[in-house]
Amino acid sequence: MRLTQHTDYAIRVLMFAASRHTREGPEALSSIREIAEAYGISENHLMKVVNRLAQEGLLHTQRGRNGGLRLARDPHETRLGEVVRLIEDDMALVECFGTGSTCPLTAGCHLATALTEARQAFVDALDRHTLADLVPRARARAIIALSARPPRAAPAR
Repeated sequence: MRLTQHTDYAIRVLMFAASRHTREGPEALSSIREIAEAYGISENHLMKVVNRLAQEGLLHTQRGRNGGLRLARDPHETRLGEVVRLIEDDMALVECFGTGSTCPLTAGCHLATALTEARQAFVDALDRHTLADLVPRARARAIIALSARPPRAAPAR
């Protein structure tokens, strides 16, 4: 199974916010600009990701000059599997998972059962990990240090 770039970025944003939360306290704000620069991601794309995370109740956002984003809850309460389920729009591994399947094997095939079990095992494994597990104190310092580096140059074409 492969996660979408949107989900990858969502997890990175949450890790960045969790690192700030762990190091500076639950009210510490991060900006989209500093996260984008730290990870070398487009600010416009990151705005969409942050908006989705806020809609799903994983982030609080604050507009204005002193605005930014922060975790909506303690990192120990956010399970990685929950994030994936909320952000991944399509976890259908094969065509027959969706409506309108044209596969001629659907009626007598047990592949969907096996893949459903595999997908559930994948998400169950992610549910055993919280955001706090991904960002212990030592890693929090390293993640925050990313924002202190100069932005990466765009690759030459």
